[in-house]
Amino acid sequence: MDFGSMKIGGQGAASDKDVIKAGTASSFMKDVVEASRDAVVLVDFWAPWCGPCKQLTPVLEKVVRSYGGKARLVKINIDEHPALATQLRVQSIPMVYAFRDGRALDAFVGVQPEAAIRQIIDRLVGPEGPDGDLEAVLVTGEEALESGDFAGAAEVFAAVLEVDQQNVRALLGLAKVYVGTGDAVRARETLELVPPDQRRNPGYTAIQALLELASKAQTVDNSVELEARLIADPADHQARFDLAVALAARGQKSAAVDHLLEIFRRERMWNDEAARKQLVQLFDAWGPKDEATLDGRRKLSSLLFR
Repeated sequence: MDFGSMKIGGQGAASDKDVIKAGTASSFMKDVVEASRDAVVLVDFWAPWCGPCKQLTPVLEKVVRSYGGKARLVKINIDEHPALATQLRVQSIPMVYAFRDGRALDAFVGVQPEAAIRQIIDRLVGPEGPDGDLEAVLVTGEEALESGDFAGAAEVFAAVLEVDQQNVRALLGLAKVYVGTGDAVRARETLELVPPDQRRNPGYTAIQALLELASKAQTVDNSVELEARLIADPADHQARFDLAVALAARGQKSAAVDHLLEIFRRERMWNDEAARKQLVQLFDAWGPKDEATLDGRRKLSSLLFR
């Protein structure tokens, strides 16, 4: 995966007229190219007759204002400046370019949600200033990770690590990106960068559990064969255990938990409490708020204390 880099800079608060402008062909160099050396500049190509433009522009304005001068918006009416639209290959509107350091580094077409626009700006603004700013950038990366945008999350976490090489949240986030993309080797390498005194972090434990689960899943037999063995012998705990691991690796959490609980119910001490230990590892991997974790813990507790 190729991680983009982010430049770090800053500036004071800007007035609304500086942050949001109606651009022209003659002012484009000053308002966009030169201004982008101090802030992220979004260039919104629109037209009065464009319905989606009317939906997008208020969202752009709201988002840009929230950055306190770190982001700006220049609105270009393509009816008034068709040559500029042609020069930048605007074929459909609304179209938005994101400029930084004198170059267009990102773009999108059509109405976008506020979160997606913030993600673009955050990538280009980069982590800077006090911890509050860094916190906002980390949250952006974690939200991208949660939504399955591994490339976007990796870019954000890598940018944070350029500033703070031992930032635990960024290291864990990047390791989770590698887990999500199936790169167990890099995930383990990234975990090794977490300072030893920070390895009790629940996030660290969760990623270790995910890696262990992935490793086990690679060694178990075919699920169809395992199910056939269980039909022939419901007391075949090893087949049931291996099937649970395979199901968990495929995201079938409830079924995996049920099989492990069944082993625990039938023979609690089988293989040195392997079923209970595997359940705990799954709960670590999924996190304390996951529904499968919450339900599984309740069911396990009822068996432990009945």
